[in-house]
Amino acid sequence: MAPALAATRHKIDARRLALMKDRATLNNIAPGSLVDHVALQRELVSGRISAVIDVGEPGVLPATSPLYTLPNVLLTSHIAGAVEYERQRLGSMAPGEVERFVKGLPLQHAAVAATLHFQA
Repeated sequence: MAPALAATRHKIDARRLALMKDRATLNNIAPGSLVDHVALQRELVSGRISAVIDVGEPGVLPATSPLYTLPNVLLTSHIAGAVEYERQRLGSMAPGEVERFVKGLPLQHAAVAATLHFQA
């Protein structure tokens, strides 16, 4: 997984997709911008490779996208990070953070503006 940065935009481009073996599967759970989706769509329409895509570019594909009907594509609704353990952990953590906020105490899991640009 990598964050969505200018430096990571389209890191998986047409050249890198072409390096994939025939019948390989691209499994993208990273931000959609990491993959050049125009190049990916060309590869998928050709049937040379398959893909599991959790987040596209844009986040929600247009209704006319051929990816919805291709047999070699599995689209998920941005759920890659939402597995049971993480949801339980977030649910357990949130009430304590709210309590600390209401009491004016420092948050234990604060998002720091200076580091947000490189966090996944």
